Amino acid sequence: MDKQVTRSRLWTILAALAAVMWGVSGLFAESLFKISSKITPIWLTQVRLIISGIVLLIIATILHQKPISVLKDKKNTLHIIAYGVFGLLPVQIFYFIVIEMANASIATILQFIGPFFVLAYLALTHQQVLRRLDVLAAIMAFIGVFFLSTHGNLNHLAITPVALFFGLLSALGEASYTLIPVKIVKRISSLVLTGWGMIFAGLGLVIFHPSFPAVPNTPKVWLRVGAIIILGTIVPFQIMANALRYVKPSTVSLLDAFEPLSATVGSVLIFGLVMLGMDWLGTFLVIGAVLALNFTPKRKIKKTSEKRI
Repeated sequence: MDKQVTRSRLWTILAALAAVMWGVSGLFAESLFKISSKITPIWLTQVRLIISGIVLLIIATILHQKPISVLKDKKNTLHIIAYGVFGLLPVQIFYFIVIEMANASIATILQFIGPFFVLAYLALTHQQVLRRLDVLAAIMAFIGVFFLSTHGNLNHLAITPVALFFGLLSALGEASYTLIPVKIVKRISSLVLTGWGMIFAGLGLVIFHPSFPAVPNTPKVWLRVGAIIILGTIVPFQIMANALRYVKPSTVSLLDAFEPLSATVGSVLIFGLVMLGMDWLGTFLVIGAVLALNFTPKRKIKKTSEKRI
């Protein structure tokens, strides 16, 4: 029993560390965009998705998960492509666009409201009954976004409307990233699903935007790109995938709050981001609202989702 408790605590700490890694990866992206205007969100998304996807599939092959055989099923392939193009791609590219336009803190916090779009989708299409807590949390989250985007002043926008728009698209992408793989993840491993999804998403973006900018070929650039791929993608994904074997999903969801917190604190300490009182209030309103969703009875939601999705 003691060994089980110790293992659970260890993976809880590692899961929190993984969330911090995701937040810090946004800071690396922000520093990249400041190095050169030739480093664009599209280029960074292409590189991150394709290289990370290849590495994850190599790991899956080493673990004997047979990623190639998965594509022999046409239904699986179409589902994975949809997951990559409509889930992984918008999550990545819109997130980086907001970082370039605003900062990593705003980008991470706006993406963090994705669960509310999931909730809205389930309520509209699957007749999932919303509790009073869900409605109050949603109101609290969007009040938080209002404070972040206006500093609490109706006559002033702290971020551009375009950045806010792409931030909400990133949150929608987070929702589709969560909803699309509900069925297929029961048939294939999450490692194979994510690996192929990233590759299809990256190749789709290359087809849509085939031009490649002449980014500065310096150690400073490639070290940051490597950090985004390794510390911001591959390592935290592996940690989270394994943490769910020892830590309750509700606990892991709570630990996700370390991502926007680390991005915000990092933006203040590293890039000198000035956070007003209303900004901090908005940040904690959003984080608190998303965490409040974890008090919704998960068993009931799971049964409803499995029956109707």
